[in-house]
Amino acid sequence: MAAAKSAKNQLRVGRLVKAHGLKGALKLELYTDDPDRRFVQGASFTLQVPEQSQWHGKTITVREFRWMNQHPVVFFEGVDDRTAADTLVRAILWIDEDEDAASEPDAWYDHQLVGLDVVRDGSVVGKVARVDHFPAQDLLVVASGDGEVLVPFVAAIVPEVDIEGGRVVVTPPAGLFEELPESDPAAEAETPASED
Repeated sequence: MAAAKSAKNQLRVGRLVKAHGLKGALKLELYTDDPDRRFVQGASFTLQVPEQSQWHGKTITVREFRWMNQHPVVFFEGVDDRTAADTLVRAILWIDEDEDAASEPDAWYDHQLVGLDVVRDGSVVGKVARVDHFPAQDLLVVASGDGEVLVPFVAAIVPEVDIEGGRVVVTPPAGLFEELPESDPAAEAETPASED
């Protein structure tokens, strides 16, 4: 999938999961803490879809947003039936950054993260090269040594993001930033067991 280019910074706010009903509605996976503000009637989104999609390079405008059985559902202008809705399934929705609005807690724009030092146990282990967005979770791509390390961007592994301090703190599992020593079964067999 290719992200649409924009001169403004953009925030990923949702992904269209599947068509809902016969009137063009789509179930929505939310990537925002404030969906009722983001998905107001008339809000426009840039679509991230495959290049061969009829929607590639286009924007889409909200006609209606509602909750159905505790699931967010959205209707768009020009999407009036299930067939049209099916063409949008798996599209990711991006919105231009609103610099006047209060920022969402624990939400950062890609440009704020790229270039930050990645700190583990008080030592810098790399720099954020980019952020990859996937349906399940985002990944921080960290330039470290001669390669890149993919770090799941979840609170358990990235407990602190300090934009002003220029760093993100990581607590990765063993082996993410270093090679684990390989156990040598032959060497272990040669070591005599201690006698007590």
